[in-house]
Amino acid sequence: MTEEQNLIVHFRYGSTDLTRLFELEDKLEAAINAANAGEFDGEEVAADGSDGFLYMFGPSADRLFEVVTPILKAADFMRGAKVTCKYGSMGTEARETIVVLPD
Repeated sequence: MTEEQNLIVHFRYGSTDLTRLFELEDKLEAAINAANAGEFDGEEVAADGSDGFLYMFGPSADRLFEVVTPILKAADFMRGAKVTCKYGSMGTEARETIVVLPD
């Protein structure tokens, strides 16, 4: 059985209007599904809209990163976002790499 890996994106948002975030989620979900790279698992956004997290999982965090990075870079509110590739299931002590998207 392949161990599940995760991709977590922590980003600054700055708005309580989540329209742009939902549009981004639709693009991420479509790209992940088309690449058969895993699943988009949802988001968490602070009540004041200041920041949030996106969650994705699949058999390869590296593959997820490859698929979603161009989409993330195209969204202005993802500038400076911290992308964590977690090589092991959530809740376990797993190796991680962290990439900060360019501002």
